[in-house]
Amino acid sequence: MRFFLGLLGVVALAFAGRWLLCAPIEPGALRPPPASLGEGADPERLEREVRFLAETIGARGHRHPDAMRKAADHLAAMLEGFGATVERQPTPVGAPPFENVRARFGAGEPSRVVGAHYDSWLDTAGADDNASGVAGLLELARLLGSLEDPPSVELVAYANEEPPHFRTRQMGSVAHALVTPAGAEVVVLEMIGYYDDAPGSQAYPGNALASRMPDTGDFILVLGRTEDEALAMAVRDAMSIHSLPVYGYAAPPTVAGVDFSDHRSYWRHELPAVMVTDTAFLRNRAYHTSEDTPDRLDYGRMAMVVDGVFAWLVGE
Repeated sequence: MRFFLGLLGVVALAFAGRWLLCAPIEPGALRPPPASLGEGADPERLEREVRFLAETIGARGHRHPDAMRKAADHLAAMLEGFGATVERQPTPVGAPPFENVRARFGAGEPSRVVGAHYDSWLDTAGADDNASGVAGLLELARLLGSLEDPPSVELVAYANEEPPHFRTRQMGSVAHALVTPAGAEVVVLEMIGYYDDAPGSQAYPGNALASRMPDTGDFILVLGRTEDEALAMAVRDAMSIHSLPVYGYAAPPTVAGVDFSDHRSYWRHELPAVMVTDTAFLRNRAYHTSEDTPDRLDYGRMAMVVDGVFAWLVGE
């Protein structure tokens, strides 16, 4: 994930000869999870998958063919075990090519898609960035597989999000966007595991935003373009099923940070797409360092995030 100080989409932007202020969406009204969501995400499973991915990818680096292949094999096996129809989609990187791992549930074309990239920055463990998102993806698959009649949705683990592939046609999400049905809505899980309850733990790109938002890094964010505001609000509202605060923001894609993950790949195809994130380096000082390790994550709150995204997937 390539965040910059413009993250959160609430900054004054000089554009077309005038200043635009991207206003925040208010936090969702917290509510208890409906009984129809079943047992919910399992923090122990989330931690186990984060540790596996951190060891597999981080041990050799995200561009190492053996590491990427081992991770893809594991993801495909897990998704098939949860009852998904799995397809491996080649990307333009690697020899043999690195692959997206796609998983379909339900009948017909998917109306909703959730994705997360499984590569990490250089040879870092990448626990938060982005083993946390991929672990969440696997828990979504397990929950979907437990339903008698799952909705028509797709889960996808992307290759090649990190540099040098970011913002190029080599991104796995660029390849996936080409085969995503028109009208589908997309949510990307990009760092969902790091939280800090200490006052002052949450940074912001400017004083204007800091004056409106809490200075404690205990929330999750849904972020998209101005055009994606309706989707951002819908995801935010669906996710507000626990004690974890959920905020949503919509801003022009020209605001730095709004497009800093795989969701950007869908916009050129006129597909609504947003990112669910813990705000990366604005909170997690271990971002893109060797300190981004599994022991720093909060798996209980990660499970709340997964439950919330699952609620959106099944239309609760």
